[in-house]
Amino acid sequence: MTTFTLRRALTVATTGLLLAATACSEGSSAEQAPTTSAVSSSAPASPPASASASPTGSDRSTPMDIRVTIDGQEVEATLNDSPAARDLASLLPLTLDLEDFHGTERIADPPRKLTTENAPEPQAPKTGDLTYFAPWGNLAIFYKDGPSASADLLVLGHIDADADQLSGADRITIEAAP
Repeated sequence: MTTFTLRRALTVATTGLLLAATACSEGSSAEQAPTTSAVSSSAPASPPASASASPTGSDRSTPMDIRVTIDGQEVEATLNDSPAARDLASLLPLTLDLEDFHGTERIADPPRKLTTENAPEPQAPKTGDLTYFAPWGNLAIFYKDGPSASADLLVLGHIDADADQLSGADRITIEAAP
């Protein structure tokens, strides 16, 4: 599902470039119309299932359910529709060892850095937020409310687990929901 969404986004972006090239190379608007309709016909192909899920935790426009297991115990979780969250989803499944940072969050390093393009407005992390700290390239799960909003910290989603479970977490597995 995630690969399809990313492929679709790349297809739409590529088609947009083709539209621009067509507009520059051909003067007839009648010849451009079929290409434009091809772009809009691909839009409904996005998976509708996650669009009906109700947002929890951090601000979300189109949440994506994920399966999260913390130290062997499954918990509810969602990713938001940000480019960084979609990039994380492209890496799933992931199993990461966590370590404490500043008595506020558990951190781990994904296999590569995530995109920070078109990042949403910064927001202060809340307990349960799954975040990405761009300068270090690490994921962080907050078990206490974090400091003020920072452009370097992107909220990717939310894990519905209590602070005690999050604060003691040693290993997390994140998978795409079935």
